[in-house]
Amino acid sequence: MKNLLLSFFSLLFIVSCKNETEVEKAIAKINIDISVERFDQFFGNAEIADLPKLKQAYPFLFPKKYNDTFWIGKMKDTLQQELLRESNKKYKNFSSVEAEIESLFSHLKFYYPEFNPPRVITTTSTIDYRNKVIVTDTIAIIAIDNYLGKDHYFYEGIQKFIRSTFEEEQIVVDMADEYARHYIYQPHRKTLLDEMIYFGKQLYFKDVMLPSKTEAQRVGYSEAQLDWAKTNEAYIWRYFIERELLYSTDTKLPSRFINPAPFSKFYLEQIDAKSPGRIGQYMGWQIVKAYMKNNDVSLKDMLRTKPEDIFNNSKFKPRK
Repeated sequence: MKNLLLSFFSLLFIVSCKNETEVEKAIAKINIDISVERFDQFFGNAEIADLPKLKQAYPFLFPKKYNDTFWIGKMKDTLQQELLRESNKKYKNFSSVEAEIESLFSHLKFYYPEFNPPRVITTTSTIDYRNKVIVTDTIAIIAIDNYLGKDHYFYEGIQKFIRSTFEEEQIVVDMADEYARHYIYQPHRKTLLDEMIYFGKQLYFKDVMLPSKTEAQRVGYSEAQLDWAKTNEAYIWRYFIERELLYSTDTKLPSRFINPAPFSKFYLEQIDAKSPGRIGQYMGWQIVKAYMKNNDVSLKDMLRTKPEDIFNNSKFKPRK
């Protein structure tokens, strides 16, 4: 019986891998080609006389509430010049990131045939890390001064857990995050479970759209943080269940287990010191993975499914 079960699960694994390979072959044939527009370089190299042409080409980057005097001042500003200089030093060649974006867009096109690749534009934002990437139906803006490397001197005043993802490889991950928000339909996030499943959907979306990225990169953890989460899944789950947190509407829970933070807050000194932040997102990810494994559901449908339906049909069991 044991050998029979092993053979059955091996066959399932082989079929699953074959299906994934066929999907990736189909996606590779889509072959989307983009050309990233380097507005940061255009603005950095522009003379005052070039300003009207820039405003005409990129009106969405020149809010009308600011007159030309403001933009001329920005051209001459030493901090702005330093941002542009450092960004250009890091991203003089953007081809590797461009290739990753093309792969993301090919995956989006495969799963959402109505998707049309937008204009992709790089700029600087004076380290506005809350808006590193902005996407709409027609444009995608990347503020590349937020991706100069976590140890860059620009980020010295920013907490380590925030700047840990200020790396080149996270650009396409952040883009996928923004697209996930566009495709997820979940109007209410009242309970901890709602929050967990919402971010679980977002992380599963990145699993599908960014297969070449590691799990750690998709969730924004170091490998050590991811290993801790995997090792302690059973404990985390027991903690949530025993304290009846899943359906709690306590407004403090997101700050403890969902929102970016240096660690998650179990209020147990030894655990808190070792845990990564956003552990609730990680657990929601595992629930969504289990749901997709145990149900014949498309990505589109899953992103619109109610959190309690995902949980109830996931057959989720934590690692032990």
